[in-house]
Amino acid sequence: MFIRRQEDVIPVDLTREEGVRGVELRPLITKQDGARNFAMRLFRLKPAGHTPFHAHSWEHEVFVVCGSGVVEDEDASLAVEEGMAIYVLPDEKHRFRAAEQGMTFICCIPNPPE
Repeated sequence: MFIRRQEDVIPVDLTREEGVRGVELRPLITKQDGARNFAMRLFRLKPAGHTPFHAHSWEHEVFVVCGSGVVEDEDASLAVEEGMAIYVLPDEKHRFRAAEQGMTFICCIPNPPE
């Protein structure tokens, strides 16, 4: 077992990636830590920041820690706020977009098979 503070995890600036604005990722628990099944990541979106509109073969479980924004798919834009949980299906195109005050969320995904 181990415990770590999110402040002790080196953030990854994702803003250089195409379709991303104002996004920081902190990999809280990963395969490198010995987690065999899942990765837990903390995302901070600056005001009006957003992830790319993308899809992948794995599901996401997301929990909004603070702030608000929207999660978008190909058909809708759904408002999300602190305290809400979101499930993104495998292969579902999606994007997270923060509102004016920004948004922080935890995202858990399965580790890729070895």
